Amino acid sequence: MPAKKNKTKPLAGKAQLKEVNRRIRLARSHWDAHRNKACRRERDRALLEYEKLSPVQKEQVPQVLRVWLKYRSEKYFGEHRTKPGG
Repeated sequence: MPAKKNKTKPLAGKAQLKEVNRRIRLARSHWDAHRNKACRRERDRALLEYEKLSPVQKEQVPQVLRVWLKYRSEKYFGEHRTKPGG
C-alpha cells in the first residue's frame, strides 16, 4: 500500500486567523506550564503565521494575544536571548 502524502493547502482567511489564535494560545499554555522548549516552538510557528496575515486580519487577533506574542514573549524568547543548548 503506498504511503499517504500530506497535501494540505495553505490556510487563508478565517482559517488562517483561527490557526494563529490557536497557536498563540497553545504557546501561552506551554508558558504557564513552564515548558519552555514547547513554548518557544509554538511561539515561533505562531509568529511565522502572524506575519503572513494582512493588516486587517492582524487587527482581528485579540489584543491580549497580540501583546503576549509581540512583547511579553519577546522579552524571554527574543533574538537577544541565548538559544537553548548554546
